[in-house]
Amino acid sequence: MRTAEPREDKGQGEPSWRLIRSIGFRIAALHAALMALSAGGLIAVLWWNTAGYLDREVERGLRGDLAEFRAHHRAGGLAALAAAIETRIAEDADTESVFLLLDAAGAKRAGNLDAWPPFLGPETEAGEGPLTRDGIETTVRLRVLFLADGARMLVGRDVGARRQLQALVADSLVYGLALAVVLAASGGVLVAQVLARRTAPLLATAAAIGEGNLARRVPLSGNDDEFDRLAKSFNGMLDRIAELMEGVRQVSNAIAHDLRTPIARTRSGLEAILRGATEAEELKSGIERGIEELDRVIALFQALLRIAEIESGARQSAFAPFDLAQAAEDAAALYEPLAEAKAIRLEIKAPAALPVVGDRDLIAQAVANLLDNATKFTPAGGTIQLSVAAGEGWADVAVTDSGPGMTEAERRRAAERFYRAEASRSSPGFGLGLALVKAVAALHGGTITLSNRSNAPGLVATLRLPMRPLPRHSIRSLDPTHHV
Repeated sequence: MRTAEPREDKGQGEPSWRLIRSIGFRIAALHAALMALSAGGLIAVLWWNTAGYLDREVERGLRGDLAEFRAHHRAGGLAALAAAIETRIAEDADTESVFLLLDAAGAKRAGNLDAWPPFLGPETEAGEGPLTRDGIETTVRLRVLFLADGARMLVGRDVGARRQLQALVADSLVYGLALAVVLAASGGVLVAQVLARRTAPLLATAAAIGEGNLARRVPLSGNDDEFDRLAKSFNGMLDRIAELMEGVRQVSNAIAHDLRTPIARTRSGLEAILRGATEAEELKSGIERGIEELDRVIALFQALLRIAEIESGARQSAFAPFDLAQAAEDAAALYEPLAEAKAIRLEIKAPAALPVVGDRDLIAQAVANLLDNATKFTPAGGTIQLSVAAGEGWADVAVTDSGPGMTEAERRRAAERFYRAEASRSSPGFGLGLALVKAVAALHGGTITLSNRSNAPGLVATLRLPMRPLPRHSIRSLDPTHHV
């Protein structure tokens, strides 16, 4: 038998392929890649500002030396050039400068090198390579100056110390990049594990719900972060589903209960006719009673279907501007004869016009249902007041009667389908009137509230609707006359 609790692996951990395919790992991998790219960019900047700076300084010095010695040669020939070289060698306290002057025959005329370096060809203008100076292996960077009289000159710098420094910097940067990649990857795995751990309760709850445990809810961490907000939304959705399922169960039970009586009564009547009716008039009367009972059943199903249609939101496509005051007065006009027959005074207080946006037919039916309830429970000689008023962002339609009112417990359940208070058990109806009003209010983003009158017996039912903006071209001239 399957259980609602997901199995947890003990000591083996999650398979690596599942971790790699998880969204958490992919987010973490992207984060690691961005960190590695950032570290690479930082390393490039550091290299440009350290090792690259050293190379640029050497090149700048060599170009300056070449320009200076070329000027000496123009001014005094090889002799002046040789003298300038010896002066520079004498002034070079760091012994980093490298010079060699050869005449057209290849004989040395000046400099601190004994021979032309082997890594430079006879026509090469620049180069860098190993060289032994004073018995020490080092690296030199050289530039060649070809003179007009066939002589040639080497100008260079000993860059061995710089190359060692550059190697040290390069090693440090490589190790730093490797460390950054390792830290980024570790952080990515940690982020993936945190995401997996935070989403595990959600997945476990979804699995439990799928296996039939509808009471399961996602636990909250108490951090009030995105995962807690997601869990609250998920739990709210589950609560709504549970509420709807309970409503379906109650509706099913209520339908079975309310249908049983008229169907059983119809069946008994038909059996009685079948057994005892001999006259055509008796048959006709019995069939008419049966049809009347079946009409009540059909009306019940029509009311349920209408409520379901309203709750689905399908009627929102019919929203249009209309005059709420006129719609309420039209609904009241239908109940004026009934109120007069029961000696009930029906008062209407409404503005000349109150334009709103919605489904006029549904709003009118909701108001009619409120008036129908008020007419049922208002005693002879009583008063029913229908008022329409506009507030800040809202429009209220209130129906106040002078009946017995309702207890707090009855008011809380009054809008449930098939609910009927004790005082209404003997009156006709199915207990769907306020349920339809509630559905209409919810469709329009409004509410229905019930309260007892504060200073006299009776109930106040208030349908509150939001005042949506009206298109200017849709506001029509409204007839200011109304019933009082």
